[in-house]
Amino acid sequence: MAELHIIGQIVGASGFPQSSLFCKWGVHAGGAWRLLAGLKEGQTQVDFPQTGGDMAYWSHPIDLHYTTKGLQGWPKLHLQVWHQDSFGRCQLYGYGYCHVPSSPGLHRTHCATWRPLGSWQEQLSQMFVGGGPQLRSPDLIYSGADRYRLQTEAMGTVELELGIIMRHFDKHGVEC
Repeated sequence: MAELHIIGQIVGASGFPQSSLFCKWGVHAGGAWRLLAGLKEGQTQVDFPQTGGDMAYWSHPIDLHYTTKGLQGWPKLHLQVWHQDSFGRCQLYGYGYCHVPSSPGLHRTHCATWRPLGSWQEQLSQMFVGGGPQLRSPDLIYSGADRYRLQTEAMGTVELELGIIMRHFDKHGVEC
């Protein structure tokens, strides 16, 4: 069987309205993929940049080892960026996903994020009370055309550094 190693980190995020951010992440892979080692989901710590820093740094490690019999369902990283206010309340700031690079080597990837807009009443309430609309099913982040029917607004960007090691893909007709 072919093997895929993903070794890297979620570096941080920038371009969000406020600082004090953390990230919930996960990896989704098709049915032909089997996770041998590593955690397929996790959460970073909260970073609160002190003075004028636009970037929230997490340096959160990712280390996964997959085997597969086929290329269909190549792994995708899905992300949720959250803001924690001074009272400890958490507010969703954005969803995003990106495909794991399909060539060996070190890759620096930027993942754009978005969040649902909601009605004008929900937007007004969000300004004064916080909170805001969230997806009922997080699977919409990385699947199907249903996501494109949502009204959304662009948020910030999450930066990732991923080292990709591929083994035995050449025996399955994939040149590395």
